[in-house]
Amino acid sequence: MRNTTKITAAVLATGALTLGLTACGSDKGDTKAKASDPLVVAATPVPHAEILEYVKDHLAKKAGLNLEVKEFTDYVTPNTATEDGSVDANYFQTQPYLEDFNEKKGTHLQSVATVHLEPLGLYSEKAKKTADLKKGATIALPNDADNESRALRFLAASKIITLKAGSESDATPQDVEKNPKNITFKEVEAAQTPRSLQDVDAAVINGNYAIGAGLKPAKDALALESTKNNAYNNVLAVTKGNEDDPRVKKLAKLLTSPEVKKFIEDKYAGSVLPSF
Repeated sequence: MRNTTKITAAVLATGALTLGLTACGSDKGDTKAKASDPLVVAATPVPHAEILEYVKDHLAKKAGLNLEVKEFTDYVTPNTATEDGSVDANYFQTQPYLEDFNEKKGTHLQSVATVHLEPLGLYSEKAKKTADLKKGATIALPNDADNESRALRFLAASKIITLKAGSESDATPQDVEKNPKNITFKEVEAAQTPRSLQDVDAAVINGNYAIGAGLKPAKDALALESTKNNAYNNVLAVTKGNEDDPRVKKLAKLLTSPEVKKFIEDKYAGSVLPSF
């Protein structure tokens, strides 16, 4: 039975404040987690929390892991919560996003397992294929730096635009060199890209948000990101110093087990791909 704790950034902010006040009077090193303690993992709902729930319901007990899943709907709070100790680990992000977050926010997160890939897709309620996009069309992009540059590279690979040479790793709309359809780009929060479909001609949507919105990437996308040589695998992450926590090691092993591979393949039918 699903028993996932859903949490919002506002609620977490209150909890984080309480945690901070408590921490002022205690030494973080004084409390070492026991193997029987719950491992609290932050995750976005689909597919991350669903995969964790499968582990919790079918694999964790036998492995001696007490797993607790907390759902978040944004790409920032899970990392800040992991960094400040509000949760023990998170599972929601790609390796490049993690590295970019560390650099910009001064956090100390690191991956401990590579689990799956969610290919980016281009979706539209107005076009049936990329060729149907009209001149002057507006395409919504995720507004965080990592996902935006990834989306632009994807559009370039789909022959919709061309990027300036050398700009690919950190491309922004200003790096578009050739734009034959005179596409306008609308930058929105990644979680809001499915909702933006009503207001734009097309949107580049991350796989988890597409699935969460009822879209079927393998079927509904006008174009889908290739898995070949793709660096954007989703990872289980902890803050530095917690990578040797026995509970984390157990979860990493379970998330890359044959059982989880089969679950991903059966449930998501190509919309989410195991990367182990």
